[in-house]
Amino acid sequence: MGENPAKNHYAQLNQGEENEMEIFGYKTQGCRKALCIAGYFLSCGALLLLFYWKPEWDVWANCIRCSLEEADVVLLRTTDEFRIYSRKTVTWISVSALIQSRLNYPATAVEDSIFSKAIMKPSLQVKSIQVQRIRYVWNIYAKQFQKVGALEDHHTCSAIHAKFGSGLTCNEWNVRKVICGPNTIDVPVIPIWKLLIKEVLNPFYVFQLFSVCLWFAEDYMEYATAIIIMSLLSIFLTVYDLRQQSVKLHRLVESHNNIMVTVCRNKEGDSCFQELESHHLVPGDMLVLKEGKTLLPCDAILISGQCIVNESMLTGESIPVTKTHLPQADNFKPWRMHCAEDYKKHVLFCGTEVIQTKADDTGVVKAVVLRTGFNTAKGDLMRSILYPKPMNFKLYRDALRFLMCLIAFAAIGMIYTVCVFALNGEEAGEVVKKSLDVITIAVPPALPAALTTGIIYTQRRLKKKGIFCISPQRINMCGQLNLICFDKTGTLTEDGLDLWGLLPCERNCFQDIHSFPADHSLPWGPVFRAMAVCHSLIVWEGKIQGDPLDVKMFEATNWVIDDSSGHQIEGQGSTHATVVRPGPKASSAPVEGVAILHQFPFSSALQRMSVIAQEIGGEQQVFTKGAPEMVAMLCRAETVPLNFESKLLLYTAQGFRVIGLACKSLQAGKQSTDLTREEVESDLTFLGLLIMENRLKRETKPVLEELSAARIRSVMVTGDNIQTAVTVAKNAGMISPTNRVILVEANKIPGSFSASITWKPLEKNKPEDYRGLAKAMGLEPRSPRVFTSALPVEDDSPPTTERRIGLALASGQYHFAMSGKSYQIVAQHFRHLLPKLLLNGTVFARMSPGQKSSLVEEFQKLDYFVGMCGDGANDCGALKVAHAGISLSEQEASVASPFTSRTPSIACVPELIREGRAALVTSFCMFKYMALYSTIQYLGVLLLYWQLNAFGNYQFLFQDLAITTVIGVTMSFTGAYPKLVPYRPPSQLISPPLLLSVVLNILFSLSMQVFGFVVVQEQPWYSKTDIHSACLSVNNHVENSSSISSLGLRGMRDGAHGQTDNGYKSYENTTVWLLSTINCLIVALVFSKGRPFRQPIYTNYVFILVLIGQLGVCLFLVFADIDDLYSKMDVSIVPSLFAPLPRGGSPW
Repeated sequence: MGENPAKNHYAQLNQGEENEMEIFGYKTQGCRKALCIAGYFLSCGALLLLFYWKPEWDVWANCIRCSLEEADVVLLRTTDEFRIYSRKTVTWISVSALIQSRLNYPATAVEDSIFSKAIMKPSLQVKSIQVQRIRYVWNIYAKQFQKVGALEDHHTCSAIHAKFGSGLTCNEWNVRKVICGPNTIDVPVIPIWKLLIKEVLNPFYVFQLFSVCLWFAEDYMEYATAIIIMSLLSIFLTVYDLRQQSVKLHRLVESHNNIMVTVCRNKEGDSCFQELESHHLVPGDMLVLKEGKTLLPCDAILISGQCIVNESMLTGESIPVTKTHLPQADNFKPWRMHCAEDYKKHVLFCGTEVIQTKADDTGVVKAVVLRTGFNTAKGDLMRSILYPKPMNFKLYRDALRFLMCLIAFAAIGMIYTVCVFALNGEEAGEVVKKSLDVITIAVPPALPAALTTGIIYTQRRLKKKGIFCISPQRINMCGQLNLICFDKTGTLTEDGLDLWGLLPCERNCFQDIHSFPADHSLPWGPVFRAMAVCHSLIVWEGKIQGDPLDVKMFEATNWVIDDSSGHQIEGQGSTHATVVRPGPKASSAPVEGVAILHQFPFSSALQRMSVIAQEIGGEQQVFTKGAPEMVAMLCRAETVPLNFESKLLLYTAQGFRVIGLACKSLQAGKQSTDLTREEVESDLTFLGLLIMENRLKRETKPVLEELSAARIRSVMVTGDNIQTAVTVAKNAGMISPTNRVILVEANKIPGSFSASITWKPLEKNKPEDYRGLAKAMGLEPRSPRVFTSALPVEDDSPPTTERRIGLALASGQYHFAMSGKSYQIVAQHFRHLLPKLLLNGTVFARMSPGQKSSLVEEFQKLDYFVGMCGDGANDCGALKVAHAGISLSEQEASVASPFTSRTPSIACVPELIREGRAALVTSFCMFKYMALYSTIQYLGVLLLYWQLNAFGNYQFLFQDLAITTVIGVTMSFTGAYPKLVPYRPPSQLISPPLLLSVVLNILFSLSMQVFGFVVVQEQPWYSKTDIHSACLSVNNHVENSSSISSLGLRGMRDGAHGQTDNGYKSYENTTVWLLSTINCLIVALVFSKGRPFRQPIYTNYVFILVLIGQLGVCLFLVFADIDDLYSKMDVSIVPSLFAPLPRGGSPW
């Protein structure tokens, strides 16, 4: 039964967001509910269990469709390819006790917020649902469920200052608290009994329970007991792991739930301060941040003062970040749109630590609570762990389909069994047991456990190599990776930068370069002052902390930071200005020190930072540093050297990171806090270029060469300069020296909705080479968009275009490079070109975190299996969406990454791919073996059912426990092959080669068993009724066979039969059982693959010894002469071809 989205019955939740869902309204109907309850009892709980597995069936059976407004139950469905359903009950929140009258809470009548729009009149109740720990309330005007626990986005900058600057009233706070719920990221430790019940109700364990009950009914006690022990062990280990993870997550967040904070309350127009526990905070509350370290219990917008925050929880880097207050801009744009990409510079995120606060003229640092609970940055991180995105992997889909095929085989076998036994007049109970037994034979209960065995062993091997995995199912996906995205700084290159040189500029000309380290120190001057003050460094725990670039630049001056709490600066009053002074090793300077009065922090959108500084006793000056192109644009043209571009290209082409420096003097008497960024960063004087060296890590080039040899694509995704990134890509071997790099640039056309795209070579080559590619890419102008090019474009017919694309891209001779901005514009305006550009795109520079995630998803749409390797800084989103995210940082930010490497080296990438390939092949081997083993046993049993016979319990036990279980455990011991081959293991179970191998093995097994079944009946000593006929002489020269049969063997046979024969003994049984057992060993050897993805099979000594031992036992059973053993194993005595026959007697 499906959903037909009808008006008011259907809506979308979190539209356009990552966790977008469809929501359907239902109302519980009494008569339907009563019928379902009756069904629960009549089915002995089976119907209830089915509804537990399928919540949508539960809702469809118990409820009728209705509008969302009337609904008391909602059904949610994810909008991804999995379409997963979940059921939620609507709850009501009463606020009547808080709102006695409209006068008591006037805000509910006039406030343009979800809190006023959610309260139903006159009942004063709020309708809500909770989805993935986030509360949604019903907006009675918009007729939809909306998220609460976050400040609305429509507020302008001035509105936030005006509405929330003096705090909420007590009534407002009470209503918001009841509607939003507590500000906690509550991850309770799940009780063991709950974990046990959830695990036991897994369909796999329910099927095992069914199997075990059936086996007990058939007196198959030993294997049933063995399965119970193994299942209990598996359940307890899983529950233990889940419990440990639950405890770990609980400890991770418990410290954030009860922090004492100071808030500002608005009492009749006057503000007063109040201390309370952080779980009482609501969106809109006014937080007062005091001096000293503070752990933030919520997301908040800074509206006064300045903060220095440690955001390692979010970024993975313990680099202090400066936060500035939200400007009081008087416009109609929502605050986030006004601040554009820089809005994060004003937001303090939950879980981060405020290291230092700097008050402004008001003397207080204040922030408005933006988000609470699981709506916060920390809460979002926790939700990504608690509710991971399901994986779509062909192996698991195919395994389910294959399982369905086995169930279909079982159904055929059941019909055959019922027909055979019913026609022969067997009792109904016996017929039912035998037919149900076919299911447990055809569909082995140990199959899911066998599939995970290889993953468990691989996880252990990875742990020994310092690679930790929190999502074991992704290990198999690593075996399919064919594209790896690498961050640059800290991943491919060393984390820190080395100062290589300084190219100063005086009077519109570059001077001689000053190299570092140098014999002579840098002379005092504007460039020196810029290096000393243009940074956001602080002294934290006795060390200078900040961006590695800033640290290296400042250390080169030999100055020190004076971390005193306050300094009296002339004309500025008492302020928390940072003062830098000459250190003991510094060259003589004509000043006592320089105070940094105000900072405009680095912005990735603006690509620069600025400070206002003042020499002690001197004038105020502005210093700016950033991307050279951007800094040069802000400078007066007459101060920028004419050869600026050629010099910049000279150094970036060598892989150096280049920073531009500029300055200007400010008019006296102006307060630094009154100046806007636009006023400060204009009419600057160009000072020169700072050249930093970012060395490749030692292991980078060999690893990338290994990946390239294995035909695994490497792509660089970085926030750095595009020219630097291209050079690093060439040095690292991503781009071959013989290959060409084409820069793709896209720009929006001012004043229109159109965009233009250009491409040009980054090195000098023949234009005709690129003209051919231009045509091949099919970049024709498309209205209303405009296409421009640095090279001519000619029209081409579609077939020729396709051929050219194939030739140009398949040859791999071109590599595209583009910036994040260009990528965004291409994705919006030239969508048809994006796949073609991505196929040969190697360098993506100046990429924001959101663009990195988007790029990974676009690669996935092109059927790439994408790995992402980053150091945690701004890579969290991409690490989560990639098929395999590998974090090189052990900071808290890496919790959402499936894999974390203890050593910050990309050497873990090929290691992970090797182990992933081995695990994937092992899963295939195990699946094929388990499927074949069950089919072999299934064919043997159906063959014996023809004679109303079957395998004995100990025969089953020997095959199930001594053969299959031991093989299942030891087959996975084979390690990964050390060399990455240039092709991947198959990812589909339902593929012609694999199906062919399975079908051929089934036919071989069937022919073997049928051959044995028929041949044994053709033997001269065969008797269908007398299982001891072979004990008589098979020698035609023996004359007294009848008397021996009647006298000598009767007593032995009768006695033995009376005591141990349970009806299973027959020559057919013995033959088929021995052949099927040996067949299982042959299949195990055939399907246990070695090279090229796993080590040769002979290296798995345990497995080889097990196979030899099992074969030895089988041969022993053939040749042994032990009556008690044969009786126990239900084996009949068959004459040996090799044993000498005694004269006149049996071969014994």
